[in-house]
This record gives sequence, structure tokens and C-alpha cells, in this order.
Amino acid sequence: MLSIQNLHAAYGKVEVLHGISLEVPKGKVVTLIGSNGAGKTTTMRAISGMLKPKQGNVRFDGKDVTGMDSFRIARAGLAHSPEGRRVFSTMSVKDNLLLGAFPRFTRSRPRGDINTDLEKALELFPRLKERQDQLAGTLSGGEQQMLAMARAIMLNPEVVLLDEPSMGLAPILVDEVFRIISRLKERGVTMLLVEQFAAAALNVADYGYVLENGRISVHGPAESLKNDPAVKAAYLGGGHQH
Repeated sequence: MLSIQNLHAAYGKVEVLHGISLEVPKGKVVTLIGSNGAGKTTTMRAISGMLKPKQGNVRFDGKDVTGMDSFRIARAGLAHSPEGRRVFSTMSVKDNLLLGAFPRFTRSRPRGDINTDLEKALELFPRLKERQDQLAGTLSGGEQQMLAMARAIMLNPEVVLLDEPSMGLAPILVDEVFRIISRLKERGVTMLLVEQFAAAALNVADYGYVLENGRISVHGPAESLKNDPAVKAAYLGGGHQH
């Protein structure tokens, strides 16, 4: 479904990704874990077109989308929920969600039933349902994070990129975010998840990749990574466990 081969990416002269390859099969949840600065967000940005890769390619649903504009990649059905809660603060929660479906209104994505999907999104995120008429800027940080996720899903995408969905959230909201990811998985939504809580990410994922200094150091079924002594020592100590 999503295939990344030998991807190199840089900011100016500083190369951050040194030839990474990964696969996200249809209907699966794949997680990318690694310490801060390993290149996780850069990987997401290079896939979604926010950053043009220097080398390598990104294939999505059989099409080469390497270096294409973000909006074209989104139209093809790839939704990116970026880190740091990018929401339209002067618009209501509901309008933010409808904006996520914009390519469907313009027919550049299959339209489907947008109102039904809006209901489904609000049902998945009960906190947003209660606040659908509020301005997004008045939501708490955790609620804005949920709104960014819900908006990505409103594209009715083939693949969702979730970049640090639990970043800066209180533990109770982290649990809720992972519960929502599990429910999306049950619905067959294909996801690539970048996450600081490695244990929680590996619990929900089918397959995992560990990124170290811009290279994939180890990868395998999530279950085997959870039991890998090196992964355990580096990423699964203390922290937030499920």
C-alpha cells in the first residue's frame, strides 16, 4: 500500500535520513519508533510531500508520489496528522473536520457520505462531539490533538500518517488516543504511527521499525520487537506502559 525505498532527506546540507526503507501493507498498523532527533518526523514529512526527498522513492497504492506536492498526495488518499496539533483555531471543531473532507467536496477524492463520516468521527472522539460548535482555538491541547487526528480521518484516506499523536498529552488522554487507534485498526484503516511511547505503539501495531540516527536499525513483527532485549533496553524501560 505504502512503500518507501532507500529514502534520503535533508534540511539544507544536513542529511537526516540515510537511505531508509519500510513497507506499510493495506489494513495494517506499522509503527516507527526511535529517540528524539532520530528522524521520525522527517520521515513523515518526506512521505507526505512536506519535504522533498533527496534520493529514493515513495510509492503509494502502486503510484510513485516521490516529491509530489502535499495536496496532490492527500488527494491520492494519504492523510497526515502532523505533530504539534495544527488546527484552524478561528474555526469551529465541526468546520475543522469538514475541512479535512475538502478534497471529497471538490471530487478529487471519492465523495462518499460526508455527513455519516462526520457522525462516525464525532462518535470516535466523544470529547469533540460535546464541543463541535466551539472554536478549535478554545480546546485544550489534548482536544486539539484529537481534532488533528479526526480531521485526517475525514479525508476517508487509504493511509493515515499519525505523527506523535500522544505528544504532550496527560496519561488519561494518551490511553484514549490509543483506544481510538485500536478502533480505527478494527475498521481496517491502514496507519503509519510515529510514537514516543514505544510500548503502547508496539501493543497496537502489527509491525515495527526502529529508527536510529536516520537509519533503520531493526524491524520485525511488533510482538518480536517487544521481546527484543536491545529494543527493550533502549525504548521500553519505565515510561508509559499498557
